[in-house]
Order: sequence, then structure tokens, then C-alpha cells
Amino acid sequence: MAALSEAAVRQIEEICDRYQDTATPLIMILSDIQNEFGYVPPEVQEVVSRKTGISPAKIYGVVTFYSFFSLEPNGKYVIGCCLGTACYVKGAQKVIDRFSQLLGIEPGQTTPDGMFTLDALRCIGACGIAPAVSVNGKVYPKITEADVPGIIEEYRTREAEGGATA
Repeated sequence: MAALSEAAVRQIEEICDRYQDTATPLIMILSDIQNEFGYVPPEVQEVVSRKTGISPAKIYGVVTFYSFFSLEPNGKYVIGCCLGTACYVKGAQKVIDRFSQLLGIEPGQTTPDGMFTLDALRCIGACGIAPAVSVNGKVYPKITEADVPGIIEEYRTREAEGGATA
């Protein structure tokens, strides 16, 4: 999204306008943009800054602080591996390492085909089913290294059959 089209700029401005009467609109604006475009790159942050008067530094700080927001486009399937205390103690590091190995990417990266993004999450609130993994919001409980190839294959098969989302 290096250069924004006029239509994209208008759409971002319309999102900003939805919250013009809100006392602290930034999170809501960025959330709507993330949902619409899939990420919030610096070019988009500049438009939000011009439209709202919020400094680009503050917007960037919010985008990089909250794990929900992304500066880069995500893959079609976002694999979130919880590394919170309960998950970590039960082997989550081995699980994310296995995803990384099989997908050929590190946490925070997207596969070259744009199919998978791998994220290391701090806690997803699923301590009772640790270690937990989520794919586009679908939570997989008590995952082991041995489960990882099957999860990847589930989404590769889904893609081959028409690409239905999770």
C-alpha cells in the first residue's frame, strides 16, 4: 500500500468521520481501518493524522503497542501461538518453533504465498486449555508439536477446496 489511491484515502477519511464526536476515537478508527484493509501502514497513519490532528508519533505508538494492529499485511490465515505463562510452561515454545520450521517463517512474518502469518501472543485467556493456538479466531486446545502439521494441512486443504475461512 505504498501509494494510497484516492478511493482508499476517501475511505480512511470516512472512517475517521464516523468518530468525530467521540472523545478518544483513535483505537476505534484504527480498528476499523485494520478490519477494512488488514493492516495500518505508515501511509494510512499519515491520513489519520491529517484528518484527526493526532500526531503521527502517537498513532504509530498505538499501532505498535497493541498486538491486534499490524504494520504489514497479514496472511489469509493468522496463526496465533499463545506464549503466556500457562501455555509456555506446557510447551508452547516448542509448538511455535514447529510452526516456524514447517512454514519457513519467524513469528511476525508472513509466508511468501501470503497464506499464513505466524504471531507470538502473550496471553489469549485460554489457560485451562494450554497450550492454545488460534487460527483466525478458531482456538485449538492443548496443542503439541505433533499437532502442528495437521493444523497447517487443514488450512492448505481448505484453500485447495475453495478457500473458505476459519
